[in-house]
Amino acid sequence: MRKLRTVSIALLALAGVAAAARAQTTAAAVQPKLSYPAAHRDSTVDTYFGTKVPVPYQWMENLGSPALKQWVEAENTLTSSYLETVPVRSWIQQRLTQLWNYAKESTPEQVAGGRIFFGRNSGLQNQSVVYVADSATAAPRELLDPNTLSPDGSVALLGYRASPRGAYLAYELSQGGSDWVTIHVRDVATGKDLPDTIRWVKFSGAAWTEDGKGFFYSRYPAAPEGNAISQRVIDQTLYYHRLGTDQSADALTYARPDLPEWVIDGAVSQDGRYLFVYLRNGTASQNELFYVDLGNPLEPAVGGAVKPLYTKNDATYAVVGHDEKTLFIRTTLGAPKGRIVAATFDDADPAHWRVVVPEGEGVIRGAAMASGRILVNLQVAATSRLALYSTGGKPEGTVALPGLGSVAGLSARGDSNTVYYGFTSFLIPASVYRYEVGSGKTETFFKPDVEFDPTPYEETQVFYPSKDGTQIPMFIVAKKGVKLDGSNPTILYAYGGFDITITPAFSPWLPAWLELGGVYAVANLRGGGEYGEMWHQAGMLSHKQNVFDDFAWGAKYLIAEKYTTSQRLGIMGYSNGGLLVGASITQNPALFGAAYAGAGVMDMLRYQKFSGGALWAPEYGTSGDAKAFHWLDTYSPLANIKNGTCYPPTIITTADHDDRVVPSHSYQFAAALQHAQGCANPVLIRVETKTSHGYMPTDKRIAQTADIDAFVAFNLGIVKPPVPVAKAPAPH
Repeated sequence: MRKLRTVSIALLALAGVAAAARAQTTAAAVQPKLSYPAAHRDSTVDTYFGTKVPVPYQWMENLGSPALKQWVEAENTLTSSYLETVPVRSWIQQRLTQLWNYAKESTPEQVAGGRIFFGRNSGLQNQSVVYVADSATAAPRELLDPNTLSPDGSVALLGYRASPRGAYLAYELSQGGSDWVTIHVRDVATGKDLPDTIRWVKFSGAAWTEDGKGFFYSRYPAAPEGNAISQRVIDQTLYYHRLGTDQSADALTYARPDLPEWVIDGAVSQDGRYLFVYLRNGTASQNELFYVDLGNPLEPAVGGAVKPLYTKNDATYAVVGHDEKTLFIRTTLGAPKGRIVAATFDDADPAHWRVVVPEGEGVIRGAAMASGRILVNLQVAATSRLALYSTGGKPEGTVALPGLGSVAGLSARGDSNTVYYGFTSFLIPASVYRYEVGSGKTETFFKPDVEFDPTPYEETQVFYPSKDGTQIPMFIVAKKGVKLDGSNPTILYAYGGFDITITPAFSPWLPAWLELGGVYAVANLRGGGEYGEMWHQAGMLSHKQNVFDDFAWGAKYLIAEKYTTSQRLGIMGYSNGGLLVGASITQNPALFGAAYAGAGVMDMLRYQKFSGGALWAPEYGTSGDAKAFHWLDTYSPLANIKNGTCYPPTIITTADHDDRVVPSHSYQFAAALQHAQGCANPVLIRVETKTSHGYMPTDKRIAQTADIDAFVAFNLGIVKPPVPVAKAPAPH
């Protein structure tokens, strides 16, 4: 059940203080102060526009340092020995393993002729296996099992793309899940690999030409040996690879040496007639758009001229599809929540656009052509809707979804009646559905079977005022009839950045947390995409503090409404969300009872110097600009740790192959926080090996999740596993 309510909490600022005064005894309150591994502090100081910033742990940026390796090993030993004493850890580990052990399938990728490709995991496999089926009703067969490539899952399958008629599969392998991938090509009929090997690819996949003889891809120059993880990436270039040739012979398609930090991506239209080239300033929402007329799709002119369509970098321009000379584009120009317009290649002027899908209440997060129509993926207050339109702009109804939740994937073709989509919510594991455009019929393609009964629980949605009065949506998942007496251990999660919307989604760890008596809250902060580009911009650059305020006021709401107290409130975030947690505990250390920061961007003054960090400059700004330095220095977690402050119990995680948010962020933050800690609350760091920012094999994922949950649960006062509920006897 989903409830909507708005409350007035004008005295929230006092609620956290009052709750702290009413502190109840927790496990953390009686723990002895830990003795942390020694981390060398030197006298290094960086100077920005006359401001001196001490950086005693900057030596940790040298990821090959023997001293750093020794420190990491000692920290992992300390973390392991601490977690071994947590009484609920064993139950959490066992329950997570049970919950994770269910079959999962991805939304199928369709190709011309009806052949489909999808991933399937039987439950506890480290990686999903790729299957192919000649039709939706044909028996699938195994095509690629990445679990055979490395016993420990250290060789990761990060993506794949079938050729237009499914004769070949281009797939991306990575060492430890690094963003650096090598593209290989498998013959679907024989299951054997071709000799083609494409290296130094990052933030790109294969965009096949219609003839199936080759694909476009983007790559960077080779990184210096030994520096691939931290090496700053610049000068991405678009190439075309023809099967059967060496990568050195690949044809240059598009390059912008004048914009070294911009990202170039290529996409071929479903009919193979056009190549669309996207040019974007790092992770910015805006982009420029170009195209190449490939001519005859079965004999494509891959060396054709790259022609401009939109080059002002003033909005999002995403091609949905085309009908002869009419181009359908999803754009935010003049519509912060998005709209879909029709243009022509000969006259793309926005003044002459025809509006097909106007801007409305929901944010248009995606769209696809399906059987000559346009299927639109809308989000209303962070929940999904699917709507169908004719290319003339006539509404043709909606697709009935199983409930209020998230469309997790959308697979459609302009020449097919069949649409596949995934759907999930906090209490519903991801299922896959097949929708027929002509008849409007929906049927279940895949439904998982999880060892969890969701009926005792419910998800609600509330709206609370932030510091400046802005209404912030927040989901709350809890047991039905939960007592609002402040006694509930509660986790607050958020992200707040990069135009990313946090929508309801099932994760195996959540049932375990609910069964422990926990409450789970997800706040949809500014900086995300929940209400369109204006909502995003309200939480980026000089407005980033809004994100941290939204989060803090969400915590105060949960306390004021007596879901919990400060001592029983834990916070979690990952990546940009890890930054959120780092900033939150340095700005409001007494507001939280425990904190988890995963792979956080903790050094906001130097993030742009490593790996893909410079790509985030449009979101954050950089310390090389005087104005940006001021706001970055104000909230950068590493720069705002104060000696003698009592910080909440905190666990930090990172991975040794993380080349997106390099591990030195977490290393320095952990060392500085341990040094400054003014009370006995533990500060731990857990460093995983042979994994990365976005990839971890299942066994390591379960182990790390169990450790994080055990740490947070213990420090929020959970010291006993739940009492098993007796099952009713079966009827005779």
